[in-house]
Amino acid sequence: MASKPGIFTEWPWQKLGSFKYVVLIPWVAESLYSYTTKGEGERDLSNVLIFPFLLWRFLHNQIWISLSRFQTARSKHTIVHKGIEFEQVDREGNWDDQILLNGTFLYLSSKFLLGASHLPFWRIDGLIITILLHAGPVEFLYYWLHRALHHHYLYNRYHSHHHSSIVTEPITSVIHPFVENLTYFVLFTIPLMTLSLSGTLSIVALAGYETYIDFMNNLGHCNFEIVPNRLFQIFPPLKYIMYTPSMQTWAIPRNSFQYSLSWQRAAINSLIEKAILEAEAGGVKVISLGLLNQGEELNRNGEHYLQKHPKLKLRIVDGTALAVAVVLYSIPLGTKQVLLRGKLSKTGYAVALALCHKGIQVITVRRDEFEKLKLLFPAKMGSHLVLCSSYNTEIWLVGDGLTEEEQRRAPKGTRFIPFSQFPPKKVRRDCVYYTTPALKIPKALENIHSCENWLPRRVMSAWRVGGIIHALEGWDAHECGDKMLDIEEVWNAALQHGFLPVAHV
Repeated sequence: MASKPGIFTEWPWQKLGSFKYVVLIPWVAESLYSYTTKGEGERDLSNVLIFPFLLWRFLHNQIWISLSRFQTARSKHTIVHKGIEFEQVDREGNWDDQILLNGTFLYLSSKFLLGASHLPFWRIDGLIITILLHAGPVEFLYYWLHRALHHHYLYNRYHSHHHSSIVTEPITSVIHPFVENLTYFVLFTIPLMTLSLSGTLSIVALAGYETYIDFMNNLGHCNFEIVPNRLFQIFPPLKYIMYTPSMQTWAIPRNSFQYSLSWQRAAINSLIEKAILEAEAGGVKVISLGLLNQGEELNRNGEHYLQKHPKLKLRIVDGTALAVAVVLYSIPLGTKQVLLRGKLSKTGYAVALALCHKGIQVITVRRDEFEKLKLLFPAKMGSHLVLCSSYNTEIWLVGDGLTEEEQRRAPKGTRFIPFSQFPPKKVRRDCVYYTTPALKIPKALENIHSCENWLPRRVMSAWRVGGIIHALEGWDAHECGDKMLDIEEVWNAALQHGFLPVAHV
């Protein structure tokens, strides 16, 4: 909000929350009904195209948001080197309100404004008039309106809301109180109103002009520069046509399903290897493999890269020790036995071994898993590993592949504690589902751009935090392949640096 919110700050449909889109339903319904029931010569194509145009505006803005956040995560060309806080994300969550306002205006104009219905697809005179009006009176009036909004009276009540976002995103451009957005809207409809009243409005002029405004608003509020300054030196008048913002994490461009395809592994490993070598060349001390970029089938838990490049100076960290610690400290005190289900991973094996060290009985229901675990366990701990067909244990440690059928066999009140990177599907309402291994980020920690959408805000997967702790502590060992750091040492280091357990229940 602005520092001293003025009148008409709230949008008319603000109290509707996520249901605000219902304001367009009557207009869309009438438009479709009219188009489908009228004869060939009476149908208004320009009216029925309003809704697809609004969808295009949603998509256009969302593309800019995604592009901006990807670029921010890369941190190569950011202007303000600071992370985007969740308070800003919440404040800017209503960026689509101005599209609803635009849609309402377009439907009303099509119905009641002279020259705004049954539009031709193209008129060259209308396009020329639009360009001249925007470059002339619109830009002139916008300049003085913007100066007025920076007067302390209006700034405190309205425009300060927009400037609350220090690290701007593309859609920061439209984050204003209702009355301020309405003022901009009236200003930028001057060319369209003129074309409508003069009979020169066309579908291309309307859609093209509003798309141009969206494009320039988004471009001008990015936190990175994509237009080379050299262009303005070569063609100085360009500054009258467009404006631009000037006033490290390695991301792997792959979708999750590709990791399950054996023929994609070589390409994925090549991308990860390239990222590791770029980080090495840049003087990076530690690189975290994160989530999907590690696995026995993919790269032997990162060992593949060490074998190819044994002289690496940076340390590769998969974060297993911290993930294991989080799982162990999630198990209620006094637990005597746990059931191990789901696909076993490096984390799953390590959790089972640590539990047996503590004298806690680990139950498996599949013989192949039982045999694999038995081979890894010292003989003296074999008695703590049990093969049993019963699902009656109330503490389940679960990995990927836990089926709905298995969940239904669990007793009422069972606690499902994942050791997997991704959460199991919640089937039972009478059971408790813990989060995947994760920790709360200290409040003082900034520029953390990565988070998982199934975790609460400012909560990060333990595998990622493991890399951060490794760097903060300055440890010299790799943690990949079969190698794993000391569980207690990593856990204590995480707590000392301000990372905290997540409340699971």
